[in-house]
Amino acid sequence: MDKKQKKRLDILQKKMQTLNQKLAGVKEQADEPGEVEAVEQEIAKTREEIEKLKAS
Repeated sequence: MDKKQKKRLDILQKKMQTLNQKLAGVKEQADEPGEVEAVEQEIAKTREEIEKLKAS
């Protein structure tokens, strides 16, 4: 893993923390229908990218 990949991994891990907090907030305050699913999809995409980086 080179420096660029490590940096990307760090950014993605921070994004995951933010998304998890956002998901908790959205679940608490379910104003907009579909917002929970959108956040969960974004989390899944981010996890997939993290796994791809770790595998390389």
